Amino acid sequence: MKLQKKIGRSMLLMIILTLVVSYLATTIIVYRQTIDIVENELEQEADYMIAAMEMAGEDYLAQIDAVRRPTRVTLIDENGTVLYDYNEAALQENHKSRPEVISAMKTGEGRDIRRSSTLNKDMVYYAKELKDGRIFRVSKSVDTAFILSLRVLPYIGIIVLIMALIAWRLSKRQVAKIIEPINKMDVENPLHNEIYEELTPLLVNMDEQIREKELVAKMRREFTANVSHELKTPLTSISGYAEIMKDGIVRPEDMQNFSERIYKEASSLISLIDDVIKLSRLDEERVVKTEPVDLFQLSHGVITRLTPLAKKSKVRLELTGEPVEIMGDYRILDEMITNLVENGIKYNREGGSVAVWVGKTLQGVRISVSDTGIGIPKDQHERIFERFYRVDKSHSKEVPGTGLGLSIVKHGAALHKMGIFVESEEGKGTTIILGTEYFK
Repeated sequence: MKLQKKIGRSMLLMIILTLVVSYLATTIIVYRQTIDIVENELEQEADYMIAAMEMAGEDYLAQIDAVRRPTRVTLIDENGTVLYDYNEAALQENHKSRPEVISAMKTGEGRDIRRSSTLNKDMVYYAKELKDGRIFRVSKSVDTAFILSLRVLPYIGIIVLIMALIAWRLSKRQVAKIIEPINKMDVENPLHNEIYEELTPLLVNMDEQIREKELVAKMRREFTANVSHELKTPLTSISGYAEIMKDGIVRPEDMQNFSERIYKEASSLISLIDDVIKLSRLDEERVVKTEPVDLFQLSHGVITRLTPLAKKSKVRLELTGEPVEIMGDYRILDEMITNLVENGIKYNREGGSVAVWVGKTLQGVRISVSDTGIGIPKDQHERIFERFYRVDKSHSKEVPGTGLGLSIVKHGAALHKMGIFVESEEGKGTTIILGTEYFK
């Protein structure tokens, strides 16, 4: 639905509702005022008629009916018997139980408003006790108030039509004024617009989404460029060695060395592709498939699996702590701890160690992996989780790896509502802690 139609309908509905309420309120006020006027008139007429009847006798009542006054006159005795009423049906009913009659017998006068069963009209009654104990009652119809309301209704209808036309015209102009600054809004820089204060949350949200999209696009461009570079390097080496071997210009004694280099580059390439696939899968996952996972037992399996690599690098592995069970994705948690321990081995010194601790703290679950390796400069603690980032470029050439391990750890931690804390000093080793207490 267009905004103009929506505002126009809202304005028209409010006008109609206001007029209906005003009409009802006017009807009630007119009705109440009419009742007050009729009651006052009846009281005055009753006093006048009683005085005239005392002077001229009861024949005066017949004279009143002869001139067809709108006022109905009834004379009732002490027992409630109707002595006089121009309506013959009323003569056959006892009026002692009528509210105005009861009140007149007790206090000298009485009033009531009700629907007459004989006339089938809403009537205002006024009764007054005479000196001889009889009750003199006069009454009038109050249909006048409703008739007056019906007379006003056509004028209300005309006013509604006029106001509807005005509302339609005003809504067009008002919508145009409201929409104009929105149409002129700079959507590329939402916060630079001077616009309605009520739209500030929307603009802030738009700005955050734009910045997030720009960041994602930038990360994708960088990721694509890095992947292309990282893939090109081993492929170039493999292609070069293979071409030399194909041309037959490799000496027989060098054939094994060339084969080893091709195998090494192919292994590096496979490892890179595997990490890229893992990272892409983590990027796409929003909710992990959870199951009970014993982190201590999982860490024990990782250390057992990496023991041959540690022995080859002359690094000692150690696991301490206690069994801790959390709900998580076993596969992702295994990849996270494997990457941390593997990094601790790769970037360690000969004779160094990697210590893994798993347990609970007052704040939550914690896993820490500490090594005695080369360490990380403080100004690069945040950057180590960037994709393809290597702290020591020269040392990285000697150490196999893709530069994606810690990125996988970061994504996996986010999926498990875990935070990452880094303690490291260049030349003194590194401790990386995963824990629910660090998640914000």
